[in-house]
Amino acid sequence: QVQLVESGGGLVQPGGSMRLSCAASGSIVSINAMGWYRQDPGKPRDLVATISIGGTTTYKEDVKGRFAISRDNAKNTVYLQMNSLKPEDTAVYYCNAEVLPRGGTWMDYWGKGTLVTVSS
Repeated sequence: QVQLVESGGGLVQPGGSMRLSCAASGSIVSINAMGWYRQDPGKPRDLVATISIGGTTTYKEDVKGRFAISRDNAKNTVYLQMNSLKPEDTAVYYCNAEVLPRGGTWMDYWGKGTLVTVSS
């Protein structure tokens, strides 16, 4: 069984910073791409950033220069450093990972999400 658990959400003022973490655990053979998505109520889940196993990153256009994704392959953990936060960044943030579990096949796994609220 593979689990992704996010941490680090909460309330932050506009212009502030916040760091999200997501740790994958369980019977894991390998992890390929990892990423962060976000979702507002009533809207589709939106890609925020991804990082390959080799460290290649991609970003949603409106977070470029403000957000930075990174990963620690030894810890099966992905991070999202968010700076210069804006009220429109408010959303539930979800972690995603492409995982090869022991005895299984490559699959996408999701965390349960962590709420980030940007407000004064």
